Amino acid sequence: MELRVLRYYLAVAREENITRAAEILHITQPTLSRQMSELEEELHTRLFERTNRKIILTESGLLLRRRAEELVALADKIEQDFLDSGDELTGLISIGTGVSAAVSETLPELLKEYSQNYPQVQFELHTGTAEGIKDKLDKGLLDVGILMEPVEVEKYEFVRLPQKEIWGILMPEDDPLAQKTEITPAALRSLPLIVSWRIDEREAKAWFGGDTGRLNIFCTYDMADNAALLVERRLGYAFVIKGALKPIPGLVFRPLYPEVSNTSVMVWKKYQPSSPAVQKFLELVRNAYRV
Repeated sequence: MELRVLRYYLAVAREENITRAAEILHITQPTLSRQMSELEEELHTRLFERTNRKIILTESGLLLRRRAEELVALADKIEQDFLDSGDELTGLISIGTGVSAAVSETLPELLKEYSQNYPQVQFELHTGTAEGIKDKLDKGLLDVGILMEPVEVEKYEFVRLPQKEIWGILMPEDDPLAQKTEITPAALRSLPLIVSWRIDEREAKAWFGGDTGRLNIFCTYDMADNAALLVERRLGYAFVIKGALKPIPGLVFRPLYPEVSNTSVMVWKKYQPSSPAVQKFLELVRNAYRV
């Protein structure tokens, strides 16, 4: 299976139309159709359902799309890592992050300092969940990740970042609870809650005095922006970290009391060879945080 054919396949999957994909790829439509048929024969499966209006991926097609995207991204990254511009350091550094104070405060400063020394190196940022970031790290699609604790780091080298991630409640600014400066467990017991899966179960039980069974959990979420949309529609009160959201008109954040907080770590895969550009970035991180 050639990488070129996988790129063709992704173009067809993206455009949902052989003719449009062929135009984008600058090849003839019969050539592209033949390549797709040969790919199906090679994999012994149907990848497409062909209709008059568009092409629809089968379950096998969807699986191949995910795998092809990973392979093509990895190939592109390898090519970037080995670009040669003479004596000047070049390359691409891929960083996976959630949304937190560590990302909004620490990461820009690190990138700024690094770019001043190595202006030819490029960065790409990927936003996702902790599990998604770890999966991409393990597959070599990311060089570095920023994860909020608690998180298993046995497979990774890491440095702990200095910011404290403060948990609180996001609510409409005209809600009676918004008059409080801090939110206690008693204030939330009967209210519909929108809860992040990042809240550790033991920590939640401790904060609620061991009684979480009768809480009114309306929804769980993995991205704070989605929780904010529900709060805007007054569907519940969202547990969020302070650094996860920019100010949203009509909504306010109030910290929990007793305080609940986490720290974040910057991680990279143990024993994994890195490009010179990534090595210099990790050197900067270690020096910045005395590791």
